[in-house]
Amino acid sequence: MTEQHTHAPMRSSLGRAIGLGSAKEGVTHWWRQRVSALALVPLTIWFVIGVIGIAGADHATFVAWVRNPMTAIFLILLLIATFYHTALGLQVVIEDYLEREWARLATLLLMRLLCVLFAVRGILAVLKLALGA
Repeated sequence: MTEQHTHAPMRSSLGRAIGLGSAKEGVTHWWRQRVSALALVPLTIWFVIGVIGIAGADHATFVAWVRNPMTAIFLILLLIATFYHTALGLQVVIEDYLEREWARLATLLLMRLLCVLFAVRGILAVLKLALGA
C-alpha cells in the first residue's frame, strides 16, 4: 500500500525529494527574478542620475561620458540585467498564458532570441562608443 502525501498531491515522488515542482525549476526562477530586480535598482538610479547630469549636452559630451570606463561597465551591466530580467518576466507570462506547447516553445525561443539580440546590440553600441571605434 502506498503512502498518500496530502501536503503535495500534485508533485511526483522525485519532485518532492529534490524540492522541484512541475516546472522542474523550483524556486530558482523566482530567485533569479528577484536578484536581477535588485541589481536593476542601483543601476537604474545611477543611469537616471547620469542622464540628468548630461541632459542638454552635445553629442561630444555624451560620447565622453560613455568613454569613461566605469560608465561603460555600468551601462553594459544595466543592459545585461535589464534584458535578463525582461526574459525572466516574459517567460512567466508566456508559460502562464499560452496553452499550446508548440506556441509556447516557439514564443519562448523567439523572446529569448530577441532579448539576447537586443542586449548584444546595446553592448556593441556601448563598446563602439567607449572604444572610439
